[in-house]
Amino acid sequence: MTMYTEMVRMVRKQVYIREDQESQLKRAAKTLGVTESELIRRGVDQATAEVMKGPRDPEAWEEAMAFMRKRAAMRVPQTGRSWTRYELYEDD
Repeated sequence: MTMYTEMVRMVRKQVYIREDQESQLKRAAKTLGVTESELIRRGVDQATAEVMKGPRDPEAWEEAMAFMRKRAAMRVPQTGRSWTRYELYEDD
């Protein structure tokens, strides 16, 4: 049983896949007893699951963002330097 057994509105998409992916898709669909479209839908669900979750710990994420904003706003005095980048490298 799949998560798409109920009547849901489907949108048609045309995609390009490599020949080896087509073979894999056909084999997997036959092995699992589902359509190739169902496997593609599952792949989309799996590929987007992590992205759609958002930060795992919103409080930690906001704390990190606040820290980054604070660092970005810092004014660091530029005192100049008496060396060049090339002087940092050893001469062979």
